[in-house]
Amino acid sequence: MSKKKRLQKQKQQTHNNENAKDKSPVVHQAQKLERPVTIRQRPDLTNKQKEFLKLALDNNTKVIFLSGPSGSSKSFLATLAVLELMNLKKVSDLIYIRSIVESSDNKLGYLPGSAEEKLSPYLEPLMEKLDELLFTADVNTLIREKRIDGKPTGYLRGLSWNAKGIIMDEAQNSTFKELTTLLTRVGHFSKLFVCGDPMQSDINGKSGFEKMCNIFNDEESRKQGIHVFYLTEEDIVRSEIVKFIVKKLNLYSNIK
Repeated sequence: MSKKKRLQKQKQQTHNNENAKDKSPVVHQAQKLERPVTIRQRPDLTNKQKEFLKLALDNNTKVIFLSGPSGSSKSFLATLAVLELMNLKKVSDLIYIRSIVESSDNKLGYLPGSAEEKLSPYLEPLMEKLDELLFTADVNTLIREKRIDGKPTGYLRGLSWNAKGIIMDEAQNSTFKELTTLLTRVGHFSKLFVCGDPMQSDINGKSGFEKMCNIFNDEESRKQGIHVFYLTEEDIVRSEIVKFIVKKLNLYSNIK
């Protein structure tokens, strides 16, 4: 090979290497899992639930608003997605966010203690899902390594999350302003799942969940990695009685 051709080849190789470089932004992020957790798979997922998981694990997906009736496994699916992302080393931690709102029909008063202690009872749904999906040893490992964190919606300002799996549960109990604060906390490489059931809002018409879903349910948002995903009565897997109850209540609402 002549010297001229060799130089041309080296120049082309350098050009190819430059194009192949990872151009992702360099950001501070916590260390990923050293050893994957063992996830128990549930065989009774519906086709739409499987479709959600595929979308959740897509590299281009950044935010999913997940709307569906009680028993359609919204929290379960979001938790499963984050655990899968942790195993894939896409995210480092699971952050669970929930509005500390009591039922508007039955107020129990304020809980004593710190913000963490006040939130503890509201973390029970997440711990239930972790116990369902993981073996006890893996749950304990995630807790020991401080990879599970709970936040009330009122404590989000000033935070920024890189490479985190974030779940907002019971989002129908959050105002539009609270959801705006949540959405603007998302940093590089994070995935946010906003789960809500419009039928079960406890804040007397002040919920911002459906409005947010409507704002981002368009092609422009999807191109940016923001999706709105709807589960229906057919996706209720909790029990047949819950499926029947939801159908009857929806029918009653439509008649009114």
